[in-house]
Amino acid sequence: MKLDGTPAALVDELLADGVDVLLIASTHALQVGRLPPLHRDPFDRLLIAQALVEGLTIVSADPRVLAYNVRKIDARK
Repeated sequence: MKLDGTPAALVDELLADGVDVLLIASTHALQVGRLPPLHRDPFDRLLIAQALVEGLTIVSADPRVLAYNVRKIDARK
């Protein structure tokens, strides 16, 4: 997928569409440390931790992300 425009323009469009920004909180960082070592990517681990803390759903096609005990949607289907 190719994105047209600048990152700032994309953020502006997302905010205009009502997308909420989820900031990184200390509770998210602490949850990262409690995750089992199923995946080494720090950004993915942070997303998983945020989903767990905030009660959100992860949408992913990455089997390593989907291996976590988190509410998820398998994007491979």
